[in-house]
Amino acid sequence: MDFEKNLRTDLQQYLLTEKCIDKKAPVCTDVEEYWNKIAEEYMADGIREFNSYPTVSLGWMMFIGMAMAKYWDADWSQYSQSSNLYADIRDKRGYDNMDDYILQEVLCLDKAQAEATGRIVGECAQRSYSMLCHSRIAAGTPEAFKAYVACLHQLYLMGMSMQLKNMDYHMSLT
Repeated sequence: MDFEKNLRTDLQQYLLTEKCIDKKAPVCTDVEEYWNKIAEEYMADGIREFNSYPTVSLGWMMFIGMAMAKYWDADWSQYSQSSNLYADIRDKRGYDNMDDYILQEVLCLDKAQAEATGRIVGECAQRSYSMLCHSRIAAGTPEAFKAYVACLHQLYLMGMSMQLKNMDYHMSLT
């Protein structure tokens, strides 16, 4: 889908400019393969929130991608066995406060780091929403749903990439 490719390019360029990701995208097969399960678990909440809070609906997935990378590094064999890892995260403080939970308790960021990360996620969510709005895809259509899922997918991967870089995982440019 050209939409997803264009979004990925835009997000990568922005995050590279901000020095949040490496030029070569990391490979973390475990977290990447977990995407389908997370997306399925998240979809009801994400869609419900989208009309009133589109950037939250989108941005929360980037935070989830960060959390998945952190869990992968900490003990993936344990975390990946959860029957609903998304609900485990959401239910700690509720959907509305999921960002704070991930920033404070999963990633263990101090206030300044959390604010900087929140600003980056907000910008990525806004960029994604803007691309959706300007895509000329009619709302409520199967194509609109596919574009929404493409946004979530790319935000998840960008969140994973950011967190892997934060944990000093770097890919060589060989």
